[in-house]
Amino acid sequence: MNVRIELAKATDDAALRRLLAANAVPGRITITYEREPNYFLGCNTMGARYQVLVARHSEADVIAVACRMQRSLFVNGVATNIGYLGQLRVDERFRGRWLVSQGFQALRQLHDADPAPAYLLSVIEQNREAFGVLIERRRKHFPSFFALGRLFTLALPVRRPKPTTTTLELAHGSPETLPEISAFLQQHGRTRQFFPAYTLDDFSDRETTRDFQPEDFVLAYRNGQLAGIIGLWDQARYKQTVVRGYAGWLRTMRPFYNAVAKLSGRPLLPALGQEIRYAYASFVCVADDDAEVFDTLLRQTLALAAARGQSYLMIGLTECDPLLPIAQRHPHIAYPSRVFLAAWENGKEFYERLDGRAPYLEIATL
Repeated sequence: MNVRIELAKATDDAALRRLLAANAVPGRITITYEREPNYFLGCNTMGARYQVLVARHSEADVIAVACRMQRSLFVNGVATNIGYLGQLRVDERFRGRWLVSQGFQALRQLHDADPAPAYLLSVIEQNREAFGVLIERRRKHFPSFFALGRLFTLALPVRRPKPTTTTLELAHGSPETLPEISAFLQQHGRTRQFFPAYTLDDFSDRETTRDFQPEDFVLAYRNGQLAGIIGLWDQARYKQTVVRGYAGWLRTMRPFYNAVAKLSGRPLLPALGQEIRYAYASFVCVADDDAEVFDTLLRQTLALAAARGQSYLMIGLTECDPLLPIAQRHPHIAYPSRVFLAAWENGKEFYERLDGRAPYLEIATL
C-alpha cells in the first residue's frame, strides 16, 4: 500500500480535523478530541518546538497523525528540554502495526535531527489496542518505554461548593502580579518531576498560553505570602471534546440520569455529537503541598468555573501526588492513564537518574 509519511503542511488542516472527528477514543463515554476551527491553532500550547507528522494515503487523504514536541520541564529540580509524543490518531481503515512501525521510523529521523534526552507518553488505560501495539508488542526500532505510574484525570462536576471558613487570603491574578506568580511557579514547581518551567514571558506569549489571562489565576496567600496557585484554562475556542457514544448503563439510563441531574443542579450527560463544556485546572502549584491551601484553591476554582458556565473542571494528578487524595474527595469521574518515559538511547540511564519527586503532567498541554 502506497503510504507517505511526512511533516504536515498548513494545507492539511481540513484533512486533520476530519481525521480527529471520525476516529473516537473508546471508554464508558466514547469521545472525539477535536481541533476546530483550525488544527494548528493550539499547537503552540503543547510546546514551542512542535512537529506534526502525518501519514498520507493520497494528497488529500490524511490517514494518521502524531505529534512530537519539546519544552522546558523540571527534571530533578533543573529546567531540562524534554520531549512529548502524543496526539496519535490512526484512521480505522488503516489500523495495524505496520503503520505505527513506519511512524516510529519517521519519528526516529526527527529525533536524530533534533534529539531530546527522553519523551513523555501517556496512554489511556482503556485503550488496549494502543497498549498492545506500543508497549506489550513493541518492535526493536521502537523506543524503550519505562513506566512512570498512573495519571488520574478527574472530571469534577461544576457546582458552587459550600462556603468554608478559612484564614487564607484569596485573590485573582493580574498583569501586575505576573512576576510574583512566575517566580512562585519557578520556585515550587521544581518540587514536581516534569512540571513545566514556565517563565514570565510564557504568560505574555499569547501562543504558549493561548486564551489564558492573568485574571484566570486563583491565588491563595497566608500571612501575606503567596502559598498556592491554580489557573482556570478554557481552551474551547481551539480544542473540543465531543461525545460520540455511551456504553453500559449510561446508554439506556442517560435520559433518567439527566432528569435527576437537572433537579439537583448537576451537569447533564450531553447528547451524541454535543461538546462537553469544561476547563482545565492548570499550573497547580502549592507550597509544601499544604492540604488546606490546595482544597481552598480547588473550591475557589470550581466556583469560578461555575460562574463561567462550565460543566466540568478537569484536573490531572499522578498516583503518588499528595494532592490527589484531596482532589478525590470531591465528586468526580476518573479517567486513569499510564505514563511512560520513552527513549531511543540512554533511556534506562536517564530513567534511573530520576529522583523520588512526584511526576506532574500539565494535561492542558497534552
